[in-house]
Amino acid sequence: MSKIQYSEDFAFYQQLKLYYDKNRKKIRSRYNSLTKKFLDYNDKESNPDAYLRLPQFEALEIYVFIKEFMDNPHVFEMFDDWRKSRNKFADASYYSVNRNGQLSIFDAGTEAVTDVLFKQMKKYEEKYPNYIYALTMGLGKTILMATCIFYEFLLANKYPKDKHFCHNALVFAPDKTVLQSLKEIITFEKSKVVPPEYTRVLDANIKFHFLEETGTTIHTIDDSDFNIIISNTQKIIVKKRRKEQKPGEVLFGQGSLLSQVYSGEDMDDAWDDATLIDNQRFKKICRLPQLGIYVDEAHHLFGADLEKQIRSNKASKTSLRDTINMLAARTSIVACYNYTGTPYVNKQILPEVVYAYGLRESIWNGYLKDADPIAYENVKDVEFLKIAVKTFWERYGGKTYEGLKPKMAIYASRIEEAVEEVHPALEKVLAELGIPANTILLNVGDSKHTKDEDIRNFNNLDVPKSQGNDKQFIILVDKGKEGWNCRSLFGVALFRNPKSKVFVLQATMRCLRKITDEKQRATIFLSKENYDTLNAELNKNFNMNIDEIKSTSGKPKSNYKVHVMPPPRTITLKKIWHEFILNEKPYTSAISFNIEGIDYRKYQSFMYEKDSMARDMAMKQTNIDYIKEQKKFSILTLSAEIARYLNISCILVSKLLRECDDGADKVLEAVNKYNDILDDVVIPKIFYCLYDVKAVLRTENKEIVLLREPKNAGYYEFSANDSLVISNKFKYLTKEEIKKSFHADTYCFDSIPEKECFMQYLTCDKVKEVYFTGMFTANQGDLFVQYYDPNSGRIRHYYPDFLARLDNGTYQLIEVKGDNKLDDDVVKAKAEAAKEMAVASGVEYKIYPSSEIMNSHILKYLEDNAGKNKYSEYHEQGNILMVAEETKQYGKK
Repeated sequence: MSKIQYSEDFAFYQQLKLYYDKNRKKIRSRYNSLTKKFLDYNDKESNPDAYLRLPQFEALEIYVFIKEFMDNPHVFEMFDDWRKSRNKFADASYYSVNRNGQLSIFDAGTEAVTDVLFKQMKKYEEKYPNYIYALTMGLGKTILMATCIFYEFLLANKYPKDKHFCHNALVFAPDKTVLQSLKEIITFEKSKVVPPEYTRVLDANIKFHFLEETGTTIHTIDDSDFNIIISNTQKIIVKKRRKEQKPGEVLFGQGSLLSQVYSGEDMDDAWDDATLIDNQRFKKICRLPQLGIYVDEAHHLFGADLEKQIRSNKASKTSLRDTINMLAARTSIVACYNYTGTPYVNKQILPEVVYAYGLRESIWNGYLKDADPIAYENVKDVEFLKIAVKTFWERYGGKTYEGLKPKMAIYASRIEEAVEEVHPALEKVLAELGIPANTILLNVGDSKHTKDEDIRNFNNLDVPKSQGNDKQFIILVDKGKEGWNCRSLFGVALFRNPKSKVFVLQATMRCLRKITDEKQRATIFLSKENYDTLNAELNKNFNMNIDEIKSTSGKPKSNYKVHVMPPPRTITLKKIWHEFILNEKPYTSAISFNIEGIDYRKYQSFMYEKDSMARDMAMKQTNIDYIKEQKKFSILTLSAEIARYLNISCILVSKLLRECDDGADKVLEAVNKYNDILDDVVIPKIFYCLYDVKAVLRTENKEIVLLREPKNAGYYEFSANDSLVISNKFKYLTKEEIKKSFHADTYCFDSIPEKECFMQYLTCDKVKEVYFTGMFTANQGDLFVQYYDPNSGRIRHYYPDFLARLDNGTYQLIEVKGDNKLDDDVVKAKAEAAKEMAVASGVEYKIYPSSEIMNSHILKYLEDNAGKNKYSEYHEQGNILMVAEETKQYGKK
């Protein structure tokens, strides 16, 4: 039998993201109000001050989507429904997306791949759902984990009987270093990710248990809720019995007094179930209901072979997976959430990954520093150290970043090497460069050489004005893998080959953590052997190579200083608003609530059940409305509820209900069956029975300034791909073309179609002025349109991409949109609001699909047919150079 292989091009998490993005409005409408508030609070579109980064928020969205919309299923169950377009995925498209983000038709080849993956997923299923969230180092997995736990506890507090939500959380760390970093869950300011009105609920209920010492006892109350237990695996995992039990131990149990339970960290041997013992901590955890398991740095915890350990039921009896399985057999586990830095194992994507944000994207989008790896071949240790330190000092010496001095980590393979060779050699190199020797910090894990003051300084490396901040050259031995977060680390030097190849990857990536709002670049110094190892590990764990980190062309972005060009450009537009006048009207005729015509399906709850997984049997649908907690009204209390809402007389409401065409009893029965009918049907009908609402459109002329001078600065700062930037110094532009545009000296476009649209307008003789306004979306100008966002239910600002004036004196507001976005509800809402303002102002509003811009002359209708236009001449000069792969996506041949 041939060995089953994963497809390197297929990633189910991409399919989930595609489906979620396409159906985001429908999905979020199903959530309860608390969940919506929690998501909106962390969504920068709804809350510009939201704390979470985009990858963290996207992961949170998928976390909630799987729990509340998908009902907390196993990944293989979701996957099977998706590939067969059934249940929640019944309206999924026939498109699939590969891990590079490219869309393709769901064809026979894709079906064959999905069959293989489904068998693999099903083979390694656990009794509980198992999810992997893969966010690369530096994106804030600990904060994401804390946010997810806070969300769980808030929902569990409101819906205590709902089995979807975790009432307790057990957080696992791989070692002491990461365990210390997890203290951030305890110290983290909850109001950054939790709406302030709910933080008191968490503060009043959460009990933290941090198992820092080996002999720590858990003081949880049996069957209690809202405990967060943070531990490394050695303090929870079951152990092998090392000696025969004494009669007293048999009678009274092992308890926490048995030294053999806590002694030793040997996790390599295996045994049968008869020789396993568990400790007090394990037993206490088993008595906590609705447990959520959170595994930090899962790639480390489950061993070198993550794919095997994270899913294999043949894993070592000492593995964390086996301990979690034993917990599942003794208490209720909602799910196991694994957080790791990569979705790949040997270039293959783990099927249980439900969200991933990779190293490459993190660097390109500015969430991490860029890096410049430098390899040295055929040089001696001291030579390598000398050139590495000299290069580092030339690049970073004398600089500060957010008040922090740049640091360089120098790795030694052994303590003796660090103390006897690296330290004296480094002192000599620093002396030659005129750098004080007290900038060196030695941290080798041996109290003989590393004192308490050294540890304190090591912990204060990122604390401005501290002694730790003055330490710039850090000598380490087997340190700085997971859990060591030093944002001011700008250099890593690793010459000797370590025992572990993955250590090269883990250690060198430490210097990528972001510092300042500007894009920074770190430097990695390696021997040629370690350089090759790093390249291989990047390829294996992130499906990329060193060249992709070093590349400065294409997608990686550069910073641009954008200056406002005088004189200020203005346009007079109509400011429009609606006034609503509420007029009372007498009650003259009975109300018809049309109770018989209500579509009850949108209020019903169903259970879908299959009698056998092994047999091809149909899935059964069962109504489970009985699980809903509906408030029961009487005519009296229903009248009071409606009167309170509308602020009208209870007696009047009672009369309206008694005299309605449907009959009060039918209305009461419908509302008691589904409380939502009260808000959806009854209250609106009564409102319009008693009131007339008249809308009046108001307008006034207002002079709009396209771009204002920045406050307290001489320029604005933008980050953009170099290939999408055009300035007024562009050599292919004529003086006339420059005069008709550039209210800022530099335009930073978001896409090729935007840039193409600008060039077509700029080079058209029928266009007298054109300005790119879509980049100034932070209150830098007055050209915006207020619109109602149907997703969030809020009034927002929309900034059109371009403003153009034609030779006949008319103006155009122009928007460029991808073809797949044209039917989006938000895009339609923006267009409707913009058209209303444009019509009132005598301005034409145009929205161009990207494919139309890329495949045609969009202004041909304005131009004379005779002769060649300037746009064609411009293209003949070869100025717009497009990569084949980029143009393909817009339909060009």
